Amino acid sequence: MAPRILAFAGSTRRESFNKKLLQIAVKGAREAGGEVTQIDLRDFPLPLFDQDLEAEQGIPENGTKLKELFVGHAGLLIAAPEYNSSITAVLKNAIDWVSRPVEGEPPLVAYKGKVATLMSASPGALGGLRGLVHVRSILGNIGVLVLPDQISVPKAYEAFKPDGSLSDPKQQAGIESLGKTIVTFLMKLEA
Repeated sequence: MAPRILAFAGSTRRESFNKKLLQIAVKGAREAGGEVTQIDLRDFPLPLFDQDLEAEQGIPENGTKLKELFVGHAGLLIAAPEYNSSITAVLKNAIDWVSRPVEGEPPLVAYKGKVATLMSASPGALGGLRGLVHVRSILGNIGVLVLPDQISVPKAYEAFKPDGSLSDPKQQAGIESLGKTIVTFLMKLEA
């Protein structure tokens, strides 16, 4: 059975560099035999996490839909932009809503035992590396096994060709390899 992987970028911008980067990793994962569900967080608008709002109205419908997607997949392929040296608000908010417990289910059911691979593209010289440190820490603390390999693509405004591939063949191969690696890892886990 093909490992199921949920793939998304931590950006809602239509022309996001990280959405482009994600496409390359998804290609690698599919070539390796993974069953990839690619989503856009723009399609799951959520209010800022607020425990009072949750107590009064419950988990928003999009929070429940996202959580079901997380629960139904063994792996997470995340292209995480860096905003002001950290994680984006939309990504953190999605993580927080998906983490909310529902009566009768184990704590952090959408995260515990999942495997994730991270990548980033940024206009800056570090390629989003500082933000990935925070994403890795958050996911690790909620039970996700974050694979050690990650790639940050600096100067993203000049890194992509018009067709969406990376200008640097080594970077292109590296990002495809991230997709392949998570599939291979999940296949070994499930064997």
